[in-house]
Amino acid sequence: MKKHVDLFSDGSCSGNPGPGGWGAILRYKSTERELSGGNPATTNNRMELTAVIAGLEALKEPCAVTVQTDSKYVVDSVTKGWLAGWKKRGWKKSNGDPALNKDLWERLLPLLDKHDVQFVWIKGHAGHDENERCDSLAVSETKKFL
Repeated sequence: MKKHVDLFSDGSCSGNPGPGGWGAILRYKSTERELSGGNPATTNNRMELTAVIAGLEALKEPCAVTVQTDSKYVVDSVTKGWLAGWKKRGWKKSNGDPALNKDLWERLLPLLDKHDVQFVWIKGHAGHDENERCDSLAVSETKKFL
């Protein structure tokens, strides 16, 4: 039986595009690990997605993971089948435009194969303790570039 891990994540961007940061919290039982990083020139969606990828990449073995994020972009792309469609169409959206953030989605796909991942959308800036902590980590990383 796989270990169950909770992954909380958030991204931040000052301007969109602009400098940005991401934060993630991994929780296994009573153990937590905080992760964060940033980029001097990015978008909010890239930071949201990077937070999830970094959290999943930090796991040393295949796990059952519940990802909690306030990013509709990340949650809907996976759960509504958009990601699968983009890949099937050669990284094109249904209207023929290029799918954005292909490089990050290609990093996420093998992680989704490795881990049993469930995505849960949570309302941002609504008092969710872990989301607020991730937001704080992301904003702190963003400020390093300002």
